[in-house]
Amino acid sequence: MSARTFQTLVALVLSTLWALALGFAHWRGDVQFLDRPEGALTDLRSSVRGERAAPDLVTIVAIDDHTIAERAGYPLPRADLAAIVDTVARFGPRAIAIDLLLIDRGSDDGDAILAQAFDKRPTAIAAAAVFAEAKQLIAAQESDPLAGLPRAEKFLLPLKLFADHAAVGVVNLTTDKSGTPRGVPMLFRSDDKIELSFPLRVVALATDTEPTIEADSLTLAMRHIPLDVGHVLPLAFYGRHGTIRTISAASILKGEVASEAFRDRIVVIGATVTGGGDLFPTSFDPVMPGVEIVGTAITHLMAGDGMLRNRSTRAADAILAIALTLLLVGLLAWRRSAIGLFSIVAVLVIWAAANLAAFSNGIWLSAALPIAAAAPPMILFGAGQLWLNRRQAQYFARKSDLLQQFQAPALRQWLTKNPDFLLKPVHQDAAIIFIDLSGFTSLSETLGMDAVLDVLKDFHTLVDREVVARGGVITSFLGDGAMILFGLPKSTVDDARNAALCCVDLCNRVERWIESLPPSIASQIGFKVGAHFGAIIASRLGGGSYQHITATGDSVNVASRLMEIAAKQSAALALSDDLLRQAGPECALLQVGVLTGPRETLIRGRSRALSVWLWRNDSSGFDESGLMR
Repeated sequence: MSARTFQTLVALVLSTLWALALGFAHWRGDVQFLDRPEGALTDLRSSVRGERAAPDLVTIVAIDDHTIAERAGYPLPRADLAAIVDTVARFGPRAIAIDLLLIDRGSDDGDAILAQAFDKRPTAIAAAAVFAEAKQLIAAQESDPLAGLPRAEKFLLPLKLFADHAAVGVVNLTTDKSGTPRGVPMLFRSDDKIELSFPLRVVALATDTEPTIEADSLTLAMRHIPLDVGHVLPLAFYGRHGTIRTISAASILKGEVASEAFRDRIVVIGATVTGGGDLFPTSFDPVMPGVEIVGTAITHLMAGDGMLRNRSTRAADAILAIALTLLLVGLLAWRRSAIGLFSIVAVLVIWAAANLAAFSNGIWLSAALPIAAAAPPMILFGAGQLWLNRRQAQYFARKSDLLQQFQAPALRQWLTKNPDFLLKPVHQDAAIIFIDLSGFTSLSETLGMDAVLDVLKDFHTLVDREVVARGGVITSFLGDGAMILFGLPKSTVDDARNAALCCVDLCNRVERWIESLPPSIASQIGFKVGAHFGAIIASRLGGGSYQHITATGDSVNVASRLMEIAAKQSAALALSDDLLRQAGPECALLQVGVLTGPRETLIRGRSRALSVWLWRNDSSGFDESGLMR
């Protein structure tokens, strides 16, 4: 198994465990740190879905600023509230819901009148649960299916006078960390009792049925209503404040409202007065009155149009989170390129579109959970891969720098751009130069290995510098010599001229270098250079594990043999007439040093003679005719 495969498998296993742990906690309703991002994403999805018309089942009677201004104060006197209830009752509503906490005594006459008004139509009044903590936490699941209910420290119940004439329901909501109501618990419990929620109590009165409570749902008026963890009814707001029909209580007190607004509807009476404190932010409105939120919950129970969010959708959330995490991490490992990134973006877009489509159709799938499950593994895995890739890149960079020292710079650059260079042999003309140290073998016998290596290193450095300066390529160092080409990686019209100039530079620099050596070494070594221009076959030679670029052909053999001619004639350089003619008459060889020839010379291994020129950097050793003395 490769290291990359092993790393991917480890990342997938750890990602699965992370997503599985988050998914299980989400299924239990214990992932509270996702409340805020889930709330923000829910608001975003609600805005994209847009506002919708509320079913015409509920009418809100608002005790608003106009009502308080006319009745000189808040809270509204019990007699005025009784008048509102009495007027609404005459119009034949299915039920009346009083979203006010009637826990304090008023005047005896006012309380009595209000209690009597409750008898005219089925009426429910609000109670409140008091919790020990600021947030209503869901208790750990026990064997009892009701064990997960919000556990209240106590209930604030209405006066017994009112409770004797009306049903009582708890009006508390569940909110996320931003304060936005996300659901209404249908049941509440304290140490000694269980209470129905206010919306559930109202709908039970309106339908004249008792709810049947099940493990994760309830049945009311032959309607099965799925519930979230803790028997919570999810809220899906219809729109801004006023989307549910709202009528000012002042209009009712004046008798200015038609009966059609109340007949066969549930009427919810509550306060919307400024400063009343019963205001909440929602997806559509920063200040939604609590009475309208209660009206929304009642409408969901009556129409069955609430959001579907229960154990099943939470299980689907967990499965989607695991699948999305594995898919994204797998894509990140599979293609570390633009295609891989495009695939990841495409998957995220498809998931987001599917999630929005489900939400728009009433299925509340979590948006925060898959992100929380997939993002950390992707970030950690991606960061780990970047770190490993950086280390690998550094390794390959060091390796490349090292290997590049074994190939000529011009060839390195060319092979980088043209990796198929010379996979097939190429026939072309080129200038070939051979240089070799004379007497080095005998010198090696007298000097130590370290001294010999130092001499060779200096010699190779000198040759490399001069050849590169003239644009040549050293195809190989042959011990105490070197083979040089002008014409690779591609030939130019100046190859012969540059080769001739390089020959002069090499002769001059090597001669001065030898003179700088200790006398005991300088006296034992010399050098010789051979140069020729002609056809070569450039190719890659070697096996599958190692290849090198070289040139073969008769021209290469001739250049090598010309070093022998230079040595026999005590000249620094022997070059062919072919090279000199190709270099041109303005070549520096005609202006620097002494050039003699051409002479028809037999080359070892060849049947025909070759026109050869000899060059030295002074005239010593030559007679007037240019021949060796």
